[in-house]
Amino acid sequence: MPEYLAALVAEYGRPEDVIRLASLPRPAPKPGMVDITVERAAINPSDLIPVTGAYSNRTVLPFVPGFEGVGIVSRVGAGVIGLKPGDRVLPLGASGLWQATLQRPAEWCLAVPDDLSIEQAATAYVNPMTTLRLIAALKDHFGGFAGLAGRRIAITAAGSAIGRMLLKTLSAEGAEVTAIVRSERTAARLPPLPGLLTLVTGQQPIGRDTVFDAVVDAVGGETGGDLLRHHLAAGGVFLQYGALSGMPIAQAMLSARPDVRFSFLWLRTFVHSAGRQALSNALSQCFDGLRDGTFASDIAATYPLSRLSEALAHQKAPDRLGKVLIDPRC
Repeated sequence: MPEYLAALVAEYGRPEDVIRLASLPRPAPKPGMVDITVERAAINPSDLIPVTGAYSNRTVLPFVPGFEGVGIVSRVGAGVIGLKPGDRVLPLGASGLWQATLQRPAEWCLAVPDDLSIEQAATAYVNPMTTLRLIAALKDHFGGFAGLAGRRIAITAAGSAIGRMLLKTLSAEGAEVTAIVRSERTAARLPPLPGLLTLVTGQQPIGRDTVFDAVVDAVGGETGGDLLRHHLAAGGVFLQYGALSGMPIAQAMLSARPDVRFSFLWLRTFVHSAGRQALSNALSQCFDGLRDGTFASDIAATYPLSRLSEALAHQKAPDRLGKVLIDPRC
């Protein structure tokens, strides 16, 4: 049986310590499955968190990381309809993209338009769809599209890929957007949007008279807790989708604000409950955002899978600008 190269996690720990390259056998696809040659895979924080054991209750060892990437169907199992060898697809619903080939149920493989580049296709899912779900949650809270016009909305980690996507999308919909970043260097790299306000938290604390109707937070910890407790208007909404600080928002902060709505967005929850048609519709919006630049991601570098340790080191680099991609074929 032929073999292929994969990044394998056999024990929990620091990603740089426990992710190892391994040769795995390549069986024929089972009924209802498709065999995919992975062309590019992205490295996202959400790929690395399970490696540490944070989600051990739903992660079975050993496993291959990687939730986002694009590939070409190479073989199809019995009973597969609608996919054929040569089709370009996004495999959704599970990890496993950090390997040269993988098998995935056909219903979890969605077609990629031919006009998207390989880099666009490889970054079309996690960040763009997370952005869409956050925007949908804001609209739901404020009563639809028109409800965002004039709303004071703060975005933490605004220099991140999702942060920049949120800035562009919310500004286009008429919100009064404030980008919250940690340094002037990050502030200088924000998109030049009309009316965009910027707060650099590394210089001075946010003034107590600064109040927002909504906060979209990727940091958690003290930063998120302070915004929730002191800078969110009554009736507002606090949407958290990450915890870059490594710390949750203290329960005392949550309990102190019964007058606001707090929710944590898990993209996984939407993906596994939406159904194929809703996922296809959401991806169409992601593709449109890639075409017009709203959801475009800068690419910092692309590494062959055989140099995974270098790719992981680059991912951790504080001066990294853009996404790190992996080419699992080499």
